[in-house]
Amino acid sequence: MKESKEKNTDCGQDSTCASCDQESHCDAATREKHAEELLKQRLSAISKKIMVMSGKGGVGKSTVAVNLAVALARMGREVGLLDADIHGPNIPKLLGLENNRLHGSADGILPVSPMERLKIVSVAYILDTPDTPVIWRGPMKHGVIRQFLGEVVWGPLDVLIVDLPPGTGDEPLSVTQSIGGADGSIIVTTPQDVALLDSRKSIAFSQKIGVPVLGVVENMSGLVCPRCGETIDMFIPGGGEAAAHEMGATFLGRIPADPAIMRGGDAGTPFMGMDDTGDTAVLFKEIVKRIERNLESTDPKRYGLTGD
Repeated sequence: MKESKEKNTDCGQDSTCASCDQESHCDAATREKHAEELLKQRLSAISKKIMVMSGKGGVGKSTVAVNLAVALARMGREVGLLDADIHGPNIPKLLGLENNRLHGSADGILPVSPMERLKIVSVAYILDTPDTPVIWRGPMKHGVIRQFLGEVVWGPLDVLIVDLPPGTGDEPLSVTQSIGGADGSIIVTTPQDVALLDSRKSIAFSQKIGVPVLGVVENMSGLVCPRCGETIDMFIPGGGEAAAHEMGATFLGRIPADPAIMRGGDAGTPFMGMDDTGDTAVLFKEIVKRIERNLESTDPKRYGLTGD
């Protein structure tokens, strides 16, 4: 007669289930409970959580998220950057970190750290090649987002920036549910009418799920001429500001389509990590200051989180 192994019903381990030698003795309910406790423990060390959103792709959302993270880290903040764009993870490319991989430890998954005070996690670090498509349905995406939040050794952070995919679908909901509500969202748009239409949906989505909108960034607002330095309006400017005001959100500022930003993104060198004295960098630093100011003054009552 085979001896049956008694299953653990309570777990006192600080490690993740994947790195625990007792994992095989735990039932599914115990593993799920432990994962939930570990998630709460990780999140309790993070002061603020920001979602960077856009209504449509191609507006420079990831560029804004990367340069915001780099700018805050250079200001002395402890920053985490979670690439939650499961199907189009671009953060590693923008930081020149495509060849990195995630590694495990007894405490959990170790994030990639490209510079002091900045930690990065992306699904790109677990794909076979940069060309490997991610063909996952909602539950799988929800699971990996929870794993990145709960099993990554983020450590104490001043802010966790979550770069979301375009739209208002699975990933934004998964992030919001997993972290118990974000402290704020940043909406990135361009001056095009079609982008503004979708950005209004992102503002409404954020308000509907009870996440304060920290503000709207109008990206690619005019082209900086590489020869004379003058700004050329490719689209009618001011649409982002108008949309923000109409939807009751703060307008954070405009970022021109500067060739230096484009070259830096392709080369994996964020412009806020290089010369931050240029005109575009100065504009972006003002946007960062407004974000920090709004983050400190977010009022849950504004979006109906209380009964008042």
